[in-house]
Amino acid sequence: MATVLLLRHGRTTANASGELAGRRPVDLDDAGVSQAERAGERLRQIPLKTVVSSPLLRCRRTVELALPDAEIVEDDGLTECGYGDWEGKQLKDLAKDPLWPIVQAHPSAAVFPNGEAMADMSARAVATVRRWDEKITAEHGPDALWLACSHGDVIKAILADALGLHLDQFQRIVADPASISVVRYTPFRPFVVRVNEGGDLASLVPPKNETAASDAAVGGGAGT
Repeated sequence: MATVLLLRHGRTTANASGELAGRRPVDLDDAGVSQAERAGERLRQIPLKTVVSSPLLRCRRTVELALPDAEIVEDDGLTECGYGDWEGKQLKDLAKDPLWPIVQAHPSAAVFPNGEAMADMSARAVATVRRWDEKITAEHGPDALWLACSHGDVIKAILADALGLHLDQFQRIVADPASISVVRYTPFRPFVVRVNEGGDLASLVPPKNETAASDAAVGGGAGT
């Protein structure tokens, strides 16, 4: 199966002001623009077969800055969690809401007022990534690399699924602005290759004539 690089959008004006952006059309701030450009320097090291993005402005802008020549396909399955009445509010104020501790400790039970359940967000995000991964594998082979640009909670939910974690554990995962996490899917299990990092990506290109195996390397392996 193919390998997906999960790119979170760069920092936004809402991130900088402590607001929960939700699905509002907030843009990147100056730091976010720089982050997106630096992500592009890393992403251009590798041959991406497909670039898929959340339709929200901050993700589109991030990909356009990072990969100005890429053809971007939007997919609603990668859009932000629907935070409903929480959108646009300060996080410091939301921390006083009775729903806050549920979001922190038991997110699988969290349903945002006039919004989306976190469990539903997780299910549609995972289904979207797996659907695209199967499609790209069928079209380009198991060594294909592709990019999905999305949002913090969405990426954390995808990583939790790949790690075999219950959604209630996904708050243990970090996905910083413009960070890249990597999941390689195989017929038997996903492998989480990288999480929340900004380093060199050239080693993700598989060696010639070598495809990803489903078995884990006993002892940890020699790396790539």
